[in-house]
Amino acid sequence: MSTEQQDVIDHFTARSGTYDGSSSWCTDQGLHRLVVSAARPAPGDEVLDVACGTGLVSRLFKGRVRRVVGVDITEDMADQARPHLDELVIAPAEALPFPSGSFDVVVSRQGIQFMSLPEAVREMFRVLRPGGRLVLVNLCAYGPEDAPEYFEVLRLRNPVRRHFFHPDDLGSLLRDAGCADLHTQRYVSEEDIDVWSDNGAIAEDRREAIREVYRNASPAFRRLHEVRTENGRYVDRMLFVVASGLRPAQ
Repeated sequence: MSTEQQDVIDHFTARSGTYDGSSSWCTDQGLHRLVVSAARPAPGDEVLDVACGTGLVSRLFKGRVRRVVGVDITEDMADQARPHLDELVIAPAEALPFPSGSFDVVVSRQGIQFMSLPEAVREMFRVLRPGGRLVLVNLCAYGPEDAPEYFEVLRLRNPVRRHFFHPDDLGSLLRDAGCADLHTQRYVSEEDIDVWSDNGAIAEDRREAIREVYRNASPAFRRLHEVRTENGRYVDRMLFVVASGLRPAQ
C-alpha cells in the first residue's frame, strides 16, 4: 500500500459514518438517473463499481443487472456497501484483481481524483468486455476562469485529493485508455458550503479557509458557480461531468 493510498484510507475512514449525508450530490436523484443512462445497463450485465464507497452507485444497479461487484480500498466505507453488492473486493483501482474482459459496465464516481492516472482508467478499460461501457463521473471546474479558486476549495476540503479536472479531461482519459463512442454530459448540484465542508475529516480552520475563498471570490467564480448567500451561508452550483465510452468490439 502506497503512502498516498494510506492517506486516502485514513481520510475516508474518518468520513465513513457520515459520508452519505456529506454532500447533496451523494443522493441526488437527477445525477443518479444520468449515471444509469450513461451506463446503459442490460439485465444480463455484470457491473463493476470502482471506489464503491458506501454503495451509493452500486445500489443504482442492484436489481437492474445480473451481478454487481464493488471494489474499494477503505474497508469502513465499503462494509456499508455490502447489502447492495453481490461481491465486495478490497483492492486498489490501479491493480484490479479481475481477469481482462470480466465486466459489461465499469463505473467510477468521484473516485479517479484519488487514484494514479492514467493507470487506474487503463485498468478499468482492461477488465471491460468488448462492447462494454466505461463511465467516469467527477466534479470539474467550469473552465480556466474559476479553476484556481475552485481547485483551492476542493483541496482544502479533501487534502488527499491528487487530481483536479476540467470538463474535457474525463473524456480524454477514456479516449487515451482505448474507448470509442465517447459521450460527455454535464450536471449541476447545489451545495450548502457549510454542510459540504463539514465532512468529519478536516479541522475547523480548513472550513474557515473555504468560507474565505467564497468571501473573496472573483466575479468570474461567482458568475460561473452562481454563488449566493442564504442566511449568511454560501451556496455553490458545482459542476459534475459524466463521461462514457465504449470498448470497441474485437
